Amino acid sequence: MASDKVTQCCEALIEKNLTISFAESASAGKMCYEFSTVFNSGRILIGGMICYHSSMKEDLLQIPWGTIEKYSAESAEVTKLMAQNFYRYINSDICVGLTGLTTPGGSESESKPVGTIFMHIVFSDKEIAKRYEFKGDPESIINQAIDVVADLILKEI
Repeated sequence: MASDKVTQCCEALIEKNLTISFAESASAGKMCYEFSTVFNSGRILIGGMICYHSSMKEDLLQIPWGTIEKYSAESAEVTKLMAQNFYRYINSDICVGLTGLTTPGGSESESKPVGTIFMHIVFSDKEIAKRYEFKGDPESIINQAIDVVADLILKEI
């Protein structure tokens, strides 16, 4: 069942007749799924792509070779390109890109600890880039991130 924030966001999108799509990495499709559970979500949800491995980001989302090596797969730069490139090919009003670190073993560091999530949201007339550090287990980190995305969209539409 979707959170209150996701439900509010979906209802606002339905009311404004706006569609949404997702290019997800760390959330592995959960964001798209959460939006799909809201009544009448078929009116707004175009779909999403899960690009967990770097090869999918490069091959399917056309992240230029070397970009991931330079910035890491979990970075503002890669998240921005994921959202922009998916938005370019998918007919939706809003596209959300999300990457981050929910468990150890990625590109975490002192300045980018586990719990760091990058979001990039493309609207028809603007873009929003955010970085957050959430606490908790992997599922909690993703749930917090999804609520923040829903809240950011709500504030912009």
